[in-house]
Amino acid sequence: MANSKSAKKRIRVAERRRDRNKPLRTEARTFVKKAEVAIAAGDAGEAEAATLKAVSVLDRVADKGVIHKNNAARRKSRLMAKYNALAAASA
Repeated sequence: MANSKSAKKRIRVAERRRDRNKPLRTEARTFVKKAEVAIAAGDAGEAEAATLKAVSVLDRVADKGVIHKNNAARRKSRLMAKYNALAAASA
């Protein structure tokens, strides 16, 4: 447990930030999962829309500092690789 006044304050601040960031992190995970499900289903139109929405949400969450920009870039890269594989297979 924290002993100093500043350490106690850091705990309070971290808790507030965690509460503020949690819904944004959850939203990002949800949209990525929806995109992956759409890609797995094989519906190119729905997969494209879901992937673009997921990329947009990841960019927004990274801009707010909820996740690191490289973390968002990695997730977008993996998602786009899956989508591109579907697009190449269906074309």
